[in-house]
Amino acid sequence: MVGLLALVTASIFFGAAIYVNVAEHPARLGLDDGAALAQWGPAYKRGFAMQAPIAILSALLGAAAWWTTSDLLWALGAVIMLTNWPYTLLIIMPTNRQLEATLSGGDRETRERLMRWGQLHAVRSALGAAATVVYLISAQRGL
Repeated sequence: MVGLLALVTASIFFGAAIYVNVAEHPARLGLDDGAALAQWGPAYKRGFAMQAPIAILSALLGAAAWWTTSDLLWALGAVIMLTNWPYTLLIIMPTNRQLEATLSGGDRETRERLMRWGQLHAVRSALGAAATVVYLISAQRGL
């Protein structure tokens, strides 16, 4: 049961992350630079508040599934989910800080930073997808 909860939470994380890359961020980039930056700020804060705990919860559930089943794939899925945290803090956060420090968004650098942010965020989507697939394989093996 714990493994299935890990799978569900990884799937939720992946769904939210891929939504950002496929729908929200492209729509944001359709705005002028200032409006795109203005929309990115609150969207990022809300997204972080939602996705960060889901990533940790999924990793903890995956670790619990590994602990109870000794199936290393659960541990692998947990590590992949947990990787979102250091990736975000070390790789994405510098771009986030640059965007947050921008007072006016009407320049080419802001647009380039927003585009870079979308590319960096796509890695989070890929991590969510990978963890979901690993958890799914683990769940199927346990049936």
